Amino acid sequence: MSEERESAVFWRDRELRGLELLRARFVTHSYALHTHEGFALGVIETGAETFRYRHTTHVAPAGAVVAINPGEVHTGSAALPEGWRYRMLYPDAAILQSVASELSGRPRPVPYFPDPVLDDLALARELLRLHAALEAQTEPLERSSRLAAAFARLIARHADTLHLEPPVIAEPALVRRLRSYLDERTSTPVRLEELAELAGMSAFRTLRVFEQSTGMPPHAYLTQMRVARARRLLAQRIPPAQVAALVGFYDQSHLTRHFKRIVGVTPGQYAAGT
Repeated sequence: MSEERESAVFWRDRELRGLELLRARFVTHSYALHTHEGFALGVIETGAETFRYRHTTHVAPAGAVVAINPGEVHTGSAALPEGWRYRMLYPDAAILQSVASELSGRPRPVPYFPDPVLDDLALARELLRLHAALEAQTEPLERSSRLAAAFARLIARHADTLHLEPPVIAEPALVRRLRSYLDERTSTPVRLEELAELAGMSAFRTLRVFEQSTGMPPHAYLTQMRVARARRLLAQRIPPAQVAALVGFYDQSHLTRHFKRIVGVTPGQYAAGT
């Protein structure tokens, strides 16, 4: 295979503390010995990668999660003739330390992952959904919620010390207040920090309390409310493009994607049948 078959896209998410991300496919490319100031976390989508890490050669196959700790020297190259395709996130250590502290309910040190290759399909899927959401520039509430949930799962399952989650106590009055807040903001962006401030607790605990009560994270609830409002507007014969703007979606295609996932038909089909 030629180098033309290789590709790489790199970017930063300014709203998430400058989080760096990479989506790439490599065949002949080989990383020299190097380190990262923060973590290097990602998922092998196809093929397999081999790398030297802590004086041992590791192979990460498709579906594996790679977890490289800050400051650790490592390499990276193809383990198979067809190379490998992967998605990577490079969060600062402070981000994972913050998540670990919120997860435990008390200050915690920077987590450490003893195994650089993790066989955890549920975690891999969650990290891929997070990466795709960040690449698609979905709404701030969805991006920050997915990041907190994915990193919390990673820490709880694979960090060197046990990060116990304090039990979630049902708080119906608080959840009603959060739902009312979201109901009133179907046409404007909402940030996780806003909900945490309203709840008077950490962002991660706010997520857990809300999801335990409603069965869905706040960003999914907000999307459902927007789609419900879109249905009412479409029934009034308002054009889908105008409806998208009125209910807080970026454009008509954004409305269509979420509308069909929840309703089963496109906004145009729904309007035609009313």
